[in-house]
Amino acid sequence: MAALDILISVAVIAALLVLRGVLLARSRGNVVCSLRTGNRAWRSGVARYAGGELHWIPFLGLRLRPRHAIARRGLTVSTRRPLAGGDGPAGYWTVDCAGVSLAMSEDALTGFLAWVESAPPSAHLDAA
Repeated sequence: MAALDILISVAVIAALLVLRGVLLARSRGNVVCSLRTGNRAWRSGVARYAGGELHWIPFLGLRLRPRHAIARRGLTVSTRRPLAGGDGPAGYWTVDCAGVSLAMSEDALTGFLAWVESAPPSAHLDAA
């Protein structure tokens, strides 16, 4: 009986994690986006624009708070390129910014670049 209770508990937790991922991906204003810091593997999640920051929330996890917050002030995009099949998610583009790489669809990339370029003129003074 105890094994059945444990199995049911694990199934409920797994279902809640899947539901959390689906809700994050379908929430209005969220964009599916993978993130990589340094030479680590790509981690899937969603990005959300919140004022002057881009908040990234991983799909797998319990918290709904962002794991990374990338400030638009002083942000510069060093490179952008399409990802090769073995390098990351197929059909995605990667954007390298100050120690963080983001992988997103072409539509999400257009929105991201527009968000970066629409910063107030004083926002890029820190980048020098």
